Amino acid sequence: MKTLKELNEKYDLELKRVVSEIKKSRAKLILLQFPDGLKPYATAVVDFLRDKTNSEFLIWFGSCFGACDTPIFGKELENKVDLIIQFGHNELMPCY
Repeated sequence: MKTLKELNEKYDLELKRVVSEIKKSRAKLILLQFPDGLKPYATAVVDFLRDKTNSEFLIWFGSCFGACDTPIFGKELENKVDLIIQFGHNELMPCY
């Protein structure tokens, strides 16, 4: 398992901002989506976020090829997930 320290040395996932958004939205069940390169850090991110919030987390291990690649839920999760957070390697480029 990769550690949060290793993650922070390579990437800035703005985890404090994520915590703030979770608290602001009062989300109880959050789905986290990671590209393949960040998936080894997924459990470390969940541990950090769970420690800072009172929320529960699901990790999506399917594909994540960008912001438009949102998961399709089955009936059992369709109305239960309060918030989806997608992480990426790069910042979004502004559109002009």
